[in-house]
Amino acid sequence: METVINILAGLLILSGAFFAFVAAVGLWRFPDIYSRMHAASKAGTLGSGLVLLALAVHAGDTATVTRALAAIVFFLLTAPISAHLLAKAAYVVGYGLVKTSVLDEMRESKSSR
Repeated sequence: METVINILAGLLILSGAFFAFVAAVGLWRFPDIYSRMHAASKAGTLGSGLVLLALAVHAGDTATVTRALAAIVFFLLTAPISAHLLAKAAYVVGYGLVKTSVLDEMRESKSSR
């Protein structure tokens, strides 16, 4: 049984590392602050969550499992909100969208007031 737990934990760690790598590549390759923020918040949260889930699977005691699951819930609750607030602040300050963007809904909502 311990071999199955170790294999599962290893697969979760590898999956988490893959999504963290995808987030890093997204930060490097995406053209504007908004798409970079999206990559960092979505893929980074998933990668961190998978690594914490691997910790919960591998840990033998209830205290560590509880802390890991609480951290996953914390990540899932705070990452989208913080990314949204940072994007809103960047837009208000004046960071524009990349030229290839199709639609700027924030500008349209400002002009209708």
